[in-house]
Amino acid sequence: MSEKKASQRLETILKKIGFIEEIVEEYGSIQKALEDEGKGRAAILMHLTSIAEQFDKLLHGGELEILSHFDKQDIKGSYDLRNYIAHDYEGVDLYVVEAVVEERLPIIRKNALNVLKTFS
Repeated sequence: MSEKKASQRLETILKKIGFIEEIVEEYGSIQKALEDEGKGRAAILMHLTSIAEQFDKLLHGGELEILSHFDKQDIKGSYDLRNYIAHDYEGVDLYVVEAVVEERLPIIRKNALNVLKTFS
Protein backbone atom coordinates (compact mmCIF):
# COMPACT_ATOMS: atom_id res chain seq x y z
CA MET A 1 0.00 0.00 0.00
CA SER A 2 1.29 3.45 -0.76
CA GLU A 3 2.17 5.93 1.94
CA LYS A 4 -0.57 8.19 0.57
CA LYS A 5 -3.23 5.48 0.89
CA ALA A 6 -2.08 4.57 4.41
CA SER A 7 -2.13 8.25 5.34
CA GLN A 8 -5.69 8.56 4.01
CA ARG A 9 -6.76 5.59 6.16
CA LEU A 10 -5.30 7.24 9.26
CA GLU A 11 -6.96 10.53 8.37
CA THR A 12 -10.28 8.70 8.03
CA ILE A 13 -9.81 7.22 11.50
CA LEU A 14 -9.15 10.71 12.87
CA LYS A 15 -12.17 12.12 11.05
CA LYS A 16 -14.45 9.41 12.47
CA ILE A 17 -13.12 10.02 15.99
CA GLY A 18 -13.87 13.71 15.46
CA PHE A 19 -17.42 12.91 14.40
CA ILE A 20 -17.93 10.80 17.53
CA GLU A 21 -16.61 13.65 19.68
CA GLU A 22 -19.02 16.07 17.99
CA ILE A 23 -21.94 13.72 18.65
CA VAL A 24 -21.00 13.37 22.32
CA GLU A 25 -20.64 17.14 22.64
CA GLU A 26 -24.01 17.70 20.98
CA TYR A 27 -25.73 15.36 23.44
CA GLY A 28 -23.72 16.51 26.45
CA SER A 29 -22.38 13.06 27.34
CA ILE A 30 -21.58 9.67 25.89
CA GLN A 31 -24.43 8.10 27.87
CA LYS A 32 -27.02 10.53 26.53
CA ALA A 33 -25.81 10.03 22.97
CA LEU A 34 -26.05 6.26 23.35
CA GLU A 35 -29.55 6.53 24.83
CA ASP A 36 -30.79 8.05 21.56
CA GLU A 37 -31.13 4.78 19.70
CA GLY A 38 -32.30 6.36 16.46
CA LYS A 39 -29.59 8.95 15.99
CA GLY A 40 -26.79 9.26 18.55
CA ARG A 41 -26.20 5.56 19.14
CA ALA A 42 -26.60 4.66 15.48
CA ALA A 43 -24.10 7.31 14.41
CA ILE A 44 -21.52 6.39 17.04
CA LEU A 45 -21.74 2.70 16.18
CA MET A 46 -21.40 3.42 12.47
CA HIS A 47 -18.30 5.55 13.02
CA LEU A 48 -16.77 2.86 15.26
CA THR A 49 -17.44 0.34 12.51
CA SER A 50 -15.70 2.59 10.01
CA ILE A 51 -12.65 2.92 12.29
CA ALA A 52 -12.41 -0.87 12.50
CA GLU A 53 -12.68 -1.15 8.72
CA GLN A 54 -9.76 1.26 8.29
CA PHE A 55 -7.61 -0.81 10.65
CA ASP A 56 -8.61 -3.93 8.71
CA LYS A 57 -7.63 -2.30 5.41
CA LEU A 58 -4.25 -1.30 6.86
CA LEU A 59 -3.72 -4.88 8.01
CA HIS A 60 -4.69 -6.40 4.69
CA GLY A 61 -2.60 -3.77 2.91
CA GLY A 62 0.46 -5.05 4.75
CA GLU A 63 0.94 -1.89 6.79
CA LEU A 64 2.37 -3.72 9.80
CA GLU A 65 4.85 -0.93 10.57
CA ILE A 66 1.99 1.57 10.88
CA LEU A 67 -0.10 -0.83 12.94
CA SER A 68 2.84 -1.41 15.29
CA HIS A 69 2.23 2.13 16.61
CA PHE A 70 -1.17 1.05 17.95
CA ASP A 71 -1.99 -1.19 20.88
CA LYS A 72 -2.82 -4.63 19.50
CA GLN A 73 -5.83 -4.77 21.81
CA ASP A 74 -7.18 -1.55 20.28
CA ILE A 75 -6.95 -3.02 16.81
CA LYS A 76 -8.44 -6.37 17.81
CA GLY A 77 -11.00 -4.71 20.06
CA SER A 78 -12.17 -2.39 17.29
CA TYR A 79 -12.65 -5.33 14.96
CA ASP A 80 -14.42 -7.39 17.64
CA LEU A 81 -16.74 -4.46 18.37
CA ARG A 82 -17.38 -4.09 14.63
CA ASN A 83 -18.43 -7.74 14.48
CA TYR A 84 -20.82 -7.29 17.41
CA ILE A 85 -22.33 -4.23 15.74
CA ALA A 86 -22.71 -6.02 12.41
CA HIS A 87 -24.01 -9.34 13.73
CA ASP A 88 -25.82 -8.51 16.98
CA TYR A 89 -26.66 -4.81 16.80
CA GLU A 90 -29.26 -4.99 19.57
CA GLY A 91 -26.90 -7.01 21.77
CA VAL A 92 -24.02 -4.53 21.75
CA ASP A 93 -22.89 -3.79 25.29
CA LEU A 94 -23.24 -0.02 25.57
CA TYR A 95 -20.91 0.06 28.59
CA VAL A 96 -18.17 -1.33 26.36
CA VAL A 97 -18.96 1.28 23.70
CA GLU A 98 -18.85 4.01 26.34
CA ALA A 99 -15.46 2.79 27.59
CA VAL A 100 -14.07 2.65 24.06
CA VAL A 101 -15.22 6.19 23.29
CA GLU A 102 -14.02 7.59 26.60
CA GLU A 103 -10.77 5.68 27.13
CA ARG A 104 -9.48 4.17 23.90
CA LEU A 105 -10.37 6.66 21.16
CA PRO A 106 -8.14 9.41 22.64
CA ILE A 107 -5.21 6.97 22.60
CA ILE A 108 -5.98 5.86 19.05
CA ARG A 109 -6.18 9.52 17.98
CA LYS A 110 -2.81 10.30 19.60
CA ASN A 111 -1.15 7.32 17.92
CA ALA A 112 -2.64 8.14 14.51
CA LEU A 113 -1.42 11.73 14.77
CA ASN A 114 2.07 10.53 15.72
CA VAL A 115 2.21 8.19 12.72
CA LEU A 116 0.99 10.93 10.37
CA LYS A 117 3.82 13.19 11.63
CA THR A 118 6.32 10.60 10.40
CA PHE A 119 4.89 10.95 6.88
CA SER A 120 5.63 14.68 6.81
